Amino acid sequence: MTSVSIDLNADLGEGFGRWQLTDDEQLLSVVTSANVACGFHAGDAATMRRVCDLAAERGVRIGAQVSYRDLAGFGRRSMDVPSDELAAEVAYQIGALEVFARAAGSWVSYVKPHGALYNRVVHDEEQAAAVVDGVLLAGGERPVLGLPGSRFLDIAAKAGLPVVAEAFADRAYTPEGTLVPRGQENAVVTDPGTVVERSLSMARFGVVTSHCGRPVGVRARSLCLHGDTPGAVGLARRVRERLEAAGVRVEAFV
Repeated sequence: MTSVSIDLNADLGEGFGRWQLTDDEQLLSVVTSANVACGFHAGDAATMRRVCDLAAERGVRIGAQVSYRDLAGFGRRSMDVPSDELAAEVAYQIGALEVFARAAGSWVSYVKPHGALYNRVVHDEEQAAAVVDGVLLAGGERPVLGLPGSRFLDIAAKAGLPVVAEAFADRAYTPEGTLVPRGQENAVVTDPGTVVERSLSMARFGVVTSHCGRPVGVRARSLCLHGDTPGAVGLARRVRERLEAAGVRVEAFV
């Protein structure tokens, strides 16, 4: 059988001030890539620095999780931001995280949109192009994570950026291969056994069952485990153990 590898990424640093949403230290012992909140939907300077230090110590890749400027809504409200403004804000977030990543002896090695921005750039060509412009403005040719078949990955590839297709262990899929909106019932898969087996199916066969029972192709190089899911650490460990037991190599894509 052909060797299969998968990256495990998680959204980390999603606290603010005295509030902490994710168990960053424990999750960093499981995942291979950390999507660090850059202050627009969550996170602050001290949190970004702490997560970068922990990630660098463990050899976990640091990624900038860029968002609409929506701290109150956790970045889950779609916004009509002018393209030049959105590009500048994306570059700003990457640059802020880069300071702390470099101080920790690492670097920002990829970029991933968050929440409403992530879903918006699947179809919205103008917003997708603005995010790509922001990544380019921040300098370097950093890989970007996104949904397979999205306009975002298409535009990024045409701009010369490496693209990484991503799948979600704990999010329901539509038959078209997009994510079921969080406002709909059963948008998040909560049964641990189901999440584990979905993860293995996506990693080995590139297939997941949609919310209406149809198989959907989701060939991806990275698998997202949400850090704000209840029991996230234990679930992440179970997913990694199941993948490795099945002969899947768990390693960073970059």
